[in-house]
Amino acid sequence: MLNKPTDYVASLAKGLRVIEAFGANTPRLSITEAAAASGLDRATTRRVLLTLNREGYADYDGKFFTLTPRILRLGMAALASLPLSQIVQPWLNQLSERIGQSCSVALLDESDIVYIARAAQKRVMSVGLMPGSRLPAHCTSLGRVLLAALPREEAAGLVERSDLTPRTRFSLVEPKDIMTRIDDARDKGFALVNQEVELGLRSIAVPLMGRHGTVVAALNIGLPATDAPPEATVDEYLPHLLRLQSAMGRVL
Repeated sequence: MLNKPTDYVASLAKGLRVIEAFGANTPRLSITEAAAASGLDRATTRRVLLTLNREGYADYDGKFFTLTPRILRLGMAALASLPLSQIVQPWLNQLSERIGQSCSVALLDESDIVYIARAAQKRVMSVGLMPGSRLPAHCTSLGRVLLAALPREEAAGLVERSDLTPRTRFSLVEPKDIMTRIDDARDKGFALVNQEVELGLRSIAVPLMGRHGTVVAALNIGLPATDAPPEATVDEYLPHLLRLQSAMGRVL
């Protein structure tokens, strides 16, 4: 909590806004693009980007800036120190080895999910996922489970504010249709998403509850979409998720 104006470092806040302008869909930004995305004026954005470049956090080719791996230092240490990520990682490793598929745990951050732990057997997505990676919540199994844990009005508000640009021909783009799937996840206790995030990817997720019964995260299995109906994924993989959900519920 801020006690007085001098407790607030405006330049740091502006730097963070510029860093957050970069993402999976915007890995390269010009000064003008970064300014528009961050809401800052061009001169301020230029100073921030050149500072990031000088400190080794961004590369600059004369027109575009790209973040360097050094930027991960700002988030990876914090993510690794989260007790939740430390607790779930061994369970994910064990499950992934047993079923031969990738498993992840994520948290909800506004309209996105943020991965905090992952065990990958196969690379199903074209974009590599790791702790700290973000995806839209409305079209992911992890996100729908987490949205289902919110009061319905709050979840609907987040969906309405989300970028619903379709990622594949299977993507749902109407808020009412997405809310129907979120309601289903709430009623059934799991969410199944078939090729809405990326063609060839199917995933199923369940909530992870703490000792007091509140949802603290979501757990999923991601696998290649096959000719088998999506319901076959539920029959084969939901029991694994439910067993892990029960086991982890005793330690979270």
